[in-house]
Amino acid sequence: MKTNLLKEGTLTENSAGLGTVTRKMVRERAAELAVINGHTAVDVSKSEWEQAKRELTGEPDADPKEAVLESAPESERWDPVPGSSGHKVPVAASEDEDAEGRSDGERLIEEGIAGAEHDQMRQATQDLTADL
Repeated sequence: MKTNLLKEGTLTENSAGLGTVTRKMVRERAAELAVINGHTAVDVSKSEWEQAKRELTGEPDADPKEAVLESAPESERWDPVPGSSGHKVPVAASEDEDAEGRSDGERLIEEGIAGAEHDQMRQATQDLTADL
């Protein structure tokens, strides 16, 4: 059962009640859109007329099929084989990873930290022996 979209459209304009949307109102808005798009107010295109009608009546911008798709939960929007649960594919090791799964960057950071710790320990030892 379709409802009359003319009764569900925009309710106010500049804080004034809009009332029932009429053809004249749609025509005026379409003329405004034509001027905005660089046409004369007389040269209203079909798309400008449809946009004006959508704006004033509250019709959705998307076509009905897209609206139904958008209203579906994310998990149900795309199902290539209905009823198939699928399976998890193991992650392939990258060329940049070692046997433990560490990347080149991680290994370099760990080596740098180990080197800095070693330098600190050596410096502390030298400071202790210098004090004695």
